[in-house]
Amino acid sequence: MFSNVFCENSKKLINVHLFALAAKYYSLSSLGVCTPLEDILEALRGDNQGTTGIKTDEFMNNKKSHEVQVMSELVDNIANYCGIKQVIDIGSGKGYLSSFLSMQYNLKVYGIDSSNTNTNGAHERNRKLKKHWRAYQSRGRANLKSQRLEKANGRPVENEVKCKAIIEKPLNNDSSLQSQDQGTIQDLVSSCGFTEIATSETSKQTEVDLVARTQSDESKLSEEVLAILNVLPADAVEVFSSSQSNCGELCEEEKAQRKMASLKAKASKSSESNLYFPLTSCITAETELSDIITDLEDCMMVGLHTCGDLAANTLRIFTAKPEIKAVCSVGCCYHLLSEQFENQEECPEELWGFPMCQYLKDEGWCCGRNARMSACLALERVAVGQMLPTESLFYRAVLQVIIEEIYGVTKSDRHVGKIFSKSSSFIDYVRKSLKKLELDDSKLPDSCITDYYEKYKHRMNELEAFNMLKVVLAPCIELLILLDRLCYLKEQDNIAWSGLVKLFDPVKSPRCYAVIALKKQSCF
Repeated sequence: MFSNVFCENSKKLINVHLFALAAKYYSLSSLGVCTPLEDILEALRGDNQGTTGIKTDEFMNNKKSHEVQVMSELVDNIANYCGIKQVIDIGSGKGYLSSFLSMQYNLKVYGIDSSNTNTNGAHERNRKLKKHWRAYQSRGRANLKSQRLEKANGRPVENEVKCKAIIEKPLNNDSSLQSQDQGTIQDLVSSCGFTEIATSETSKQTEVDLVARTQSDESKLSEEVLAILNVLPADAVEVFSSSQSNCGELCEEEKAQRKMASLKAKASKSSESNLYFPLTSCITAETELSDIITDLEDCMMVGLHTCGDLAANTLRIFTAKPEIKAVCSVGCCYHLLSEQFENQEECPEELWGFPMCQYLKDEGWCCGRNARMSACLALERVAVGQMLPTESLFYRAVLQVIIEEIYGVTKSDRHVGKIFSKSSSFIDYVRKSLKKLELDDSKLPDSCITDYYEKYKHRMNELEAFNMLKVVLAPCIELLILLDRLCYLKEQDNIAWSGLVKLFDPVKSPRCYAVIALKKQSCF
């Protein structure tokens, strides 16, 4: 059917229309290999209804809000289905997903990122979010009450309702889903070993009961809190100190007792008791999670836009570690993937980002950097009018010609970055780029730069057409990478189910496909 797309002799493209049809045919949306999100949610929930939660657009931008809202609901359902309450967020960044999973769903989340800057940012953002969380909860409860009244009166819910209620589900240790009281907010204070159930009518009484329970169980509580303080890394615990005491003169036991007392006081004052620990560590396929998380238990791994090889390594860690019962990974930055057959001179025993599955390894399959770069393009955005930045791409292409012909440089570890938006003209763009690349721009007069621009200006439309063909082909290359990861999971003996699920609106979030897998019950 598609044999006439390219010329047999010259291998040149001769039928653009047929090329576009072939690209569409070999895409995830057309091949039918994805599991609908609605189907997997229904299978995980059973007879239970989905939770109604706070809308994240109150404290995130539109794109991040969409991603976190959708993915957190799925992760919560998987965790409940598997009977687990610990989540490890790989490549957690500023902690958008991690903090929401913790506060909204009462999951114990470890967010691991290689950047200490991101970890510090996650700490600060989580602190601010917790400060305003009660306000989000109050609005959610008020709107839930309004929705129920209108439903009881047979009236439709008003469009003005901007928030939905938080209906938290208690975590369970069973693999089956439990029924829930739709009118109750339950917060599990995992760090202290007791559960606080708070509603707007009983919050004051709950505080009294909570204090009573903590006093009567002080011995048990002390052991549990001290255990947490001992096993967690130093930067994973908020340290509460008194300004009236000299901490340097306290013995270790007194310090621990004060920390315990502070934790109890904090728990008694707050109904949004959550556990979220941002940690800094570089994750590879050989990483021992128990070295990072000393209280590692049965858990699931998640990753929202894990970059390059990190997505592949997430799946390898999942299959290798018995404690990890499920995985939900959305990858990105395909251009940063390492390829086994692109670098023949490197060690063959190294764990590469592509290919992962045995079939493509046996075939010696290689995409190449240009193809992986194309896989990062967003066809759906272009289709709705968000066109490619043709002029900046043209600037970059002509710059490369200048660098090769004038400076003789064909390869460099340095990057130009986002210079175009900061440049007033092509001459300004070239000079700023040369300085960033540490090349001497004094040998290049303005007239020479202008000559290069004029020489290639008439080919700008040609460049735009070429890039549009790359956009059309992008879903096919992404399909290859994602199916490679899915086939890798299918090859494992300990996997009960694995699939690709389209989580996000691709216009809002182009990297919208998640690789999801659950281990067999015998592995639990």
